[in-house]
Amino acid sequence: MSGKSSFFADVNRSFNRAATHLNYPKGLLDQVRACNSVYQTQFPVRMPGGKFKVVSAWRVEHSQHRLPTKGGIRYSHLVNADEVKALAALMTYKCAIVEVPFGGGKGGVKISTTKFNTEQLEAITRRYTAELIKKNFIGPGVDVPAPDYGTGEREMSWIMDTYATFHPGRIDAQACVTGKPVSQGGIRGRREATGLGVYFGTREVLNDTQLMKRIGLEPGLEGKTFVVQGLGNVGYFAAKFLSESGCKLVGISEREGTLANPNGLNLEDVMAHRRETGSVENFPGAKFNEDPSEALYVDCDILVPAALERQITSENADRIKAKVIAEGANGPTSANGEDMLHEAGKIVIPDLFLNAGGVTVSYFEWLKNLSHVRFGRMDRRLQERRGLDVVNAVEELTGKKVSATLQAEITHGADEQDVVRSGLEDTMVGAYEQIVEQILSNNEIKSLRTAAFTVAIDKVAKSYLELGVFP
Repeated sequence: MSGKSSFFADVNRSFNRAATHLNYPKGLLDQVRACNSVYQTQFPVRMPGGKFKVVSAWRVEHSQHRLPTKGGIRYSHLVNADEVKALAALMTYKCAIVEVPFGGGKGGVKISTTKFNTEQLEAITRRYTAELIKKNFIGPGVDVPAPDYGTGEREMSWIMDTYATFHPGRIDAQACVTGKPVSQGGIRGRREATGLGVYFGTREVLNDTQLMKRIGLEPGLEGKTFVVQGLGNVGYFAAKFLSESGCKLVGISEREGTLANPNGLNLEDVMAHRRETGSVENFPGAKFNEDPSEALYVDCDILVPAALERQITSENADRIKAKVIAEGANGPTSANGEDMLHEAGKIVIPDLFLNAGGVTVSYFEWLKNLSHVRFGRMDRRLQERRGLDVVNAVEELTGKKVSATLQAEITHGADEQDVVRSGLEDTMVGAYEQIVEQILSNNEIKSLRTAAFTVAIDKVAKSYLELGVFP
């Protein structure tokens, strides 16, 4: 679904609302809002039968107040310049919210991945990377891509290999891209990072007593019903962690349609059914609707739109029954649609906060690639030995044996995934505290999105001032 205004215009509308709460010169705000660099390229791809198809692609560096810029690469037949600019802008504000030292960037390749085989996709990816290299739009200290819709670890590995081929002997070549396989310099915990960030952020909002009182919900996740639109990495892991926290999954949608069951759906059973049949249709005990957007209208406490942007607009916002809309995707709610949700007394947890788990853990991967040290390698055994010393001391003082289960918990040393998840949780909790602090300090700010944008713009503007660009 789409509204009348462009996606980038919607992002700037949110920016403008937040900017009124800040005391910065217009010229500085104009600089923060503008895209610094936009690169568009076209290149040919050989198709079956010897024919060629010309592929259009973009890379946008929205803000270079900090380098490198950072943002995913999207493969979709719907990609256009406006979308890539909007997503790059959101990355700038997202990075600022969670305090990772990047500017915002984004890439897009206008293809339908189902119409190309693996060899063709590899050729497209490597050619796109070569185009970025030629224009200096990729590099560990310049611009660092990551996966997005239509791309994953495989494509990131091709990008890294192409970059390394063009830069032989460069010791930090692995840091040119994140979201790689662990064997190629990736980090444990990256795959689930965005979905886990959605869980952490939603948990913080649902534990906010004042916000829950406003919408008539008891604080906490336990017993809340939720729906997830989209079963990609973000949607799946968000559903997994919310389910494990005591929430009940009552609706799911994928491209083939929507499943709903007010008594609850078992996520893993649905995933197994889809792997076996290629569809969520005919899942036992659930109602199926061939329209994927029907998931948006299922009665629930929490709706997690985790597919594409602009799914909730002024055309359908009045049909949303959920009290909390947790934006797992980038820009799933249009500006006009969000206005209607607020008027209906609902809470929207904004994407520039909630979707930031991916870039947070990408930052950890980038650091790992630059340092060439796996997280946990230096002190895991030390932690285990010290934990065992504590157990031995307790047993000696009390004369009682500590159970094997408790001993294992106490003596467990943090491995890479433990460190990553801990860092992500701390980041999401800290970011939400800053958003709440902004609301508490300004009675005129009514929405979490405006508060989040205000925090982000303030940080980016201060960076420009510190650079001496605006004396």
